[in-house]
Amino acid sequence: MHGVEGFYGSAVQLKLLEQLGDANTELNIRYVFIHAVNPFGFSRLRRFNEDNVDLNRNFLTTEVEFEGTPSDYVRLNRFLNPESSPSCFELFKLKAMWNIFRHGLQPLKQALAGGQYDYPQGVFFGGHAPCQSTKVIYENCDSWIGESNQIIHIDLHTGLGPFAKYKLLLTETADSAEYPWYIETFGKNCVEPMNAPHLTSYQVNGIFGDWLREHFASRQYRFVTAEFGTYDIIRVFGAIRTENRVHHYGVEDSAIYKSTKTEILECFCPSDKSWRKQVVRSGLDIIFQAEKRLKADTLKESPQNPIKTNILSVSAC
Repeated sequence: MHGVEGFYGSAVQLKLLEQLGDANTELNIRYVFIHAVNPFGFSRLRRFNEDNVDLNRNFLTTEVEFEGTPSDYVRLNRFLNPESSPSCFELFKLKAMWNIFRHGLQPLKQALAGGQYDYPQGVFFGGHAPCQSTKVIYENCDSWIGESNQIIHIDLHTGLGPFAKYKLLLTETADSAEYPWYIETFGKNCVEPMNAPHLTSYQVNGIFGDWLREHFASRQYRFVTAEFGTYDIIRVFGAIRTENRVHHYGVEDSAIYKSTKTEILECFCPSDKSWRKQVVRSGLDIIFQAEKRLKADTLKESPQNPIKTNILSVSAC
């Protein structure tokens, strides 16, 4: 979904495929791998797709319209989306720190990145209608899931949080009936409910997992966003903003174009070998924790006739 984040998700999928070759499948666990939902962004080192849409803002549920923008985003639009090619002499970091000082980091993250539907060339644009990639999910998810009753959807992302560490972000709050299940399955220290006091993420419109959970409301559908940290949020957002500018107003093959693409790749898939090794290992651990819980739940409910279960592992969505 977030193209340039796909390198990490793909690495986890490939490593898991290697290990599944000799896996015990007697409990009928189905693995569904969704790879490169945003092939344009993946190939062009963009977070957004061929329509400049953030696909993880494009899966609006049935009662929500593709319209509206947070007031703070509107006010900061000129800062967020300059209509010119980037230069080497901007005061972006200073301006960003000033806005964080004025508004607070969490409110600012929410206003800027939660999704907007009025600025087609702006960052975090959610689109005016379902995109082609979104329609592919609509048309195929039923056949992918099949008759599975229990579904764990693990959504792999990079960019937010401490370097090489991760949080499993929930769309449920800590007082929800489902919250204890996540704690028991993955551990309290890595699970972050929506109403946590210091959020890694922010509330988002049009999330892929939310749409799927509503679509499969008759099933036991559980969803986590596995967010793996890279660099500080100012650097990461600066890379997104600059790449969006160079995409719309830059000259391909120019020095600034090439350096911008190098920077956004580094921000979402660091070249540090220890980072890569640790996050792949952690991604596999999360999947195996989910698998272990599915096996335990299956045996508990029907030891003689195991129900069909499912893990949905998603590449960088």
